[in-house]
Amino acid sequence: MDILIESNATTDVLDYPVCSEWKQDPEGSVFHLAHILLVLGFMGGSGFYGLLYMFCFLTLGFFCYSLWAWSDFCTTDSFSWTFALFAVCLGQVVHVSYRLRSVTFVKEFHELYECVFKKLGVSLTYFGKIVECCEGEIYTVEKEHYYAMEGKTPIDKLAVLVSGRMRVTVNGEFLHFIYPFQFLDSPEWDSLRPSEEGFFQVTLRADIRCRYVAWRRKKLYLLFAQHRYIAKIFALLVRNDIAEKLFSLNDKAFDIRGFRYDLRLPSFCHGPGPEIALTSGAKPKVDQSEAAATSQQ
Repeated sequence: MDILIESNATTDVLDYPVCSEWKQDPEGSVFHLAHILLVLGFMGGSGFYGLLYMFCFLTLGFFCYSLWAWSDFCTTDSFSWTFALFAVCLGQVVHVSYRLRSVTFVKEFHELYECVFKKLGVSLTYFGKIVECCEGEIYTVEKEHYYAMEGKTPIDKLAVLVSGRMRVTVNGEFLHFIYPFQFLDSPEWDSLRPSEEGFFQVTLRADIRCRYVAWRRKKLYLLFAQHRYIAKIFALLVRNDIAEKLFSLNDKAFDIRGFRYDLRLPSFCHGPGPEIALTSGAKPKVDQSEAAATSQQ
């Protein structure tokens, strides 16, 4: 008897209410438009533009949903929730738009971000802090003017060329060019500790009108102390720039016999035979046959 009662109770629980009357007409176009906009909104990506895309579509979707709920007098709770969500998404659109406007940059900084920092995944927020560190200033060096002079200009900043071309010389001899989005003084920066001071060992002269961005050493080190992520980004950029400069010198370094040095193995040079370039203070090795012939003479 108990088993029969339990089975009847289970049957009563599993019996769902049946819709007494189905609507003959589907919901209005506003209802379907709201869901389409919500689907598009949830397909948004990351970053400022992804957030702006997502919240714009969500705002429109919840607004359409509110209009549909308002048209039905029996859905007060649905209207309240959808209108509240509409207000929240609208607030997010305003907030993201304000933040996006606060991190917009002039043309030179925008190009610097696109060509250098964006490739490393640096967000606009962090790049904004980097721009604030240099106070958003862009400096100009006219044609044939000097950015640094050998043994005279102190190393007190780190600079990136954004337009133009710089010629690098040492003792009047040409070394290499510096092109846009390369550091002007990465070897000097990397050669000194934060507490040390020094002077340029090369001369940098503008071949054409140049524009560059510069960060003062003290302010940049303070930024590194506050944001370790930015410090790692700059360390990577500076060392990669130094490597590119070394390899650009590799094609211009020759010994007195015309063989090209390999800067990865500075004691050797590319050339036929087992000969090794003489260094200062080294004596040439002479074969025994050559020594015997010399003694007979």
